[in-house]
Amino acid sequence: MKQYLDLLQHIKDHWVDVADRTWVGTRKVFWAQMRYDLKNWFPLVTTKKTFLRWVVVELIWLIRWETNIKYLVDRDVRIWNEWPFQNYLKKNNLEEEFPKYSETWQEKMAWFIEEIKSKNADDPFVVEWWDLGPVYGYQWRNYNGSWVDQLQQLLDLIQNNPTSRRIIVNAWNPAQIDQMLLPPCHMFYQCNIDTTNNLLHLQMYQRSCDMFLWVPFNIASYSTLLLILAKLTGLTPGTFVHTLWDAHIYQNHRDVVNTQLEREPHDLPELLIHKELNSLADVESLEWSDFELTWYTSHGRLRAPVAV
Repeated sequence: MKQYLDLLQHIKDHWVDVADRTWVGTRKVFWAQMRYDLKNWFPLVTTKKTFLRWVVVELIWLIRWETNIKYLVDRDVRIWNEWPFQNYLKKNNLEEEFPKYSETWQEKMAWFIEEIKSKNADDPFVVEWWDLGPVYGYQWRNYNGSWVDQLQQLLDLIQNNPTSRRIIVNAWNPAQIDQMLLPPCHMFYQCNIDTTNNLLHLQMYQRSCDMFLWVPFNIASYSTLLLILAKLTGLTPGTFVHTLWDAHIYQNHRDVVNTQLEREPHDLPELLIHKELNSLADVESLEWSDFELTWYTSHGRLRAPVAV
């Protein structure tokens, strides 16, 4: 993962301090690109413990085009908890009583999470407060609510027109941005097939890139997606190209980033998918137990607050 670590160092060395939507503040650079060859290894960050189970479960949730995070919460995946919780506080005029990131805020969020775990998916509390709006998977599989399944179209093109330059899935839908709790950060991906060598390549464009917390997850998520698409189409996984526009380190992540950069990376692991995949329906039914991460060794966990 030298590319990722080099980019962290580059941001530290060539930063611009910028205020941001969250009021935390960032140090950032504009535009970067990283390439990961997936033929022999899987690009999972080793300089801190990276929870691939969370990544894989979230990806399956996206492919299932669900927008309510009860599916994730029931599987103890915490990636999205802060956004619907903060929306709940805002809509109920509770933001002053529970200041963001405070101990009382954390305690109230723990209560909020237990509430959703204890209720059925159709419970009014779950439906009203835990739905994110038409984000990511909704746009992938039902673009603009018009039943346009971009992911199925992508598979059809890979299999029937592999030289096409239109093998694209777009999550950025201006018509529905204001209905989303968080507009897509990783917003666009495109596949290319090397028909001579039977290789499937994938590029993802990310508009906003939290380098410490979320970019390691994004790298792992789209690398897993590439493995899934290759297995579905009988191709060999090739290169994942990650294009980042606004690559930033939050001001309250600077110390933990320094700690991460002091660590020596370990050798990269391999990710295997044991279930036979013949259709998107097979992918939708995947569980974490269908995957095997081999040879993963990492340094210990590093914690930092989420900027909501």
